[in-house]
Amino acid sequence: MRPGDWAVIFVAALAVAWLFAALWQGGPARRAVIRSGGQVFAEVPLDRDRTLRVPGPLGDSVIAVRAGRARVEADPSPRQYCVKQGWLARPGDVAVCLPNQVSVELAGGAKAYDSLSY
Repeated sequence: MRPGDWAVIFVAALAVAWLFAALWQGGPARRAVIRSGGQVFAEVPLDRDRTLRVPGPLGDSVIAVRAGRARVEADPSPRQYCVKQGWLARPGDVAVCLPNQVSVELAGGAKAYDSLSY
């Protein structure tokens, strides 16, 4: 391989990396949609820090919004799967606390996927 070949490979790799970063991302999420019992409890913007207590059949779930991200901070559900989900940062990210019927979904940008299927 000649030096020109290496230059073409390097430029092509840079172009692929730039295209991935520029086109694959859906943009930042703008708001968190919080549901309780299947009904929208609140829609909160992600640009202001806050903590919400959301009622459910088992008790209150605590939702934290900080620095453009959201998470379930505490939940009375037995296995704590929604708490272990951690911080949600991209549009379409969801944390669901099924026993307590509480969910948090980020919205406001293009989702990173079109659909999910088994």
